[in-house]
Formats: sequence, C-alpha cells, structure tokens
Amino acid sequence: MEQLQEQLVEELRDLLDAEKQLTKALPRLAKTATTQELKDCFLQHTEVTKGQVARLEQVFELLGERPKGKPCKAMKGLVEEAQEHVQEHERGEMLDNMLITAAQKVEHYEIAGYGTVRAIAKNLGQREVMGLLQETLREEEAADKLLTQVALQIQKEMMRAQPEMGEEPEEETSGSRSKKKSRGK
Repeated sequence: MEQLQEQLVEELRDLLDAEKQLTKALPRLAKTATTQELKDCFLQHTEVTKGQVARLEQVFELLGERPKGKPCKAMKGLVEEAQEHVQEHERGEMLDNMLITAAQKVEHYEIAGYGTVRAIAKNLGQREVMGLLQETLREEEAADKLLTQVALQIQKEMMRAQPEMGEEPEEETSGSRSKKKSRGK
C-alpha cells in the first residue's frame, strides 16, 4: 500500500507540472491558431487547466502532501512538438490541423495519467481524491472530443478548397483556358 501511495504522489507531481506547462503553452497556441473556433477552444481550455491545477493542489492537501510539481518531460516534449509545427507551417488551416493533432496528443497523455491516478486513489480508498481526479478526467475527455469536432470541421474546409481528384484546377489566364478547351476537342 505504501508503494501505491508513493506512485500516486509521484504521478500527481508529474501531472501538476504538466498542467502548469499547459497554462503557459495554450495561450501561445491560441495566438497562432487561425480559426476563431480553435482560438476559443485553446483559451477556454486554458481556464479549465487553471481549475485543474487548483484541483490537483486540493488533492495534495487531502493526501497530506505539499503541492510540488516534478518536471514532466513528456509534456515538455509535446509542447516543443507543437512549437515546431508553428515554425514549420504557415498560418492557415493546415497549421490549425497540426495544432489540433499536437493538442490531442496532450489530451491523450493527460487522460492516461488521470486514469491511472484515479485508479490508484480508488484502490487506496481515497474516495474524495478519486472524485476530484474523475472530474478532471471528464474535462480532458471532453476537450479531446471538442478538438476532434474542430479538426473535422477544418479538414472539411481544406477538402472543399482542393480540386476533386482527376479534375484540373481552373487556370486564371484566358490563354490557358483556350488551350484547355482545345485539348478537350
């Protein structure tokens, strides 16, 4: 039981640092996003994440532990990957799509982490802690679903902007049009 308690505290420290990293990264991603819906999604989740930090601090208090984070290398890497997308892609739908991919990787990491600590808390009989962690887990799952919806919408827009398979894009010059017409005869 002591080992599980230690694991719980270690994982919570990792999550606390991860959430604090996100409170800094999400506003930067919002500034980079092109679509208003994605900007709003990032800004809204920034506020949710601040609440999650406060909830984690409450969990530490319930466990009689100091709310101290442990450097989360995984989150650092995920945030760096998102920043690479910003540097590699021009602003627009493709960058937004890449940012959503990066954000969903973050959500999946958090879902795994919160699922684990919730299960440990349950096994340790820490019902109140388990309830707080379950609340955060629900928020992370909802964020992931919202990101999927935004991604699908952006991808549909990207596909509408592309010519159909087998179609030649329309040319802008009148000379090109006449060549295109003469090829069809």
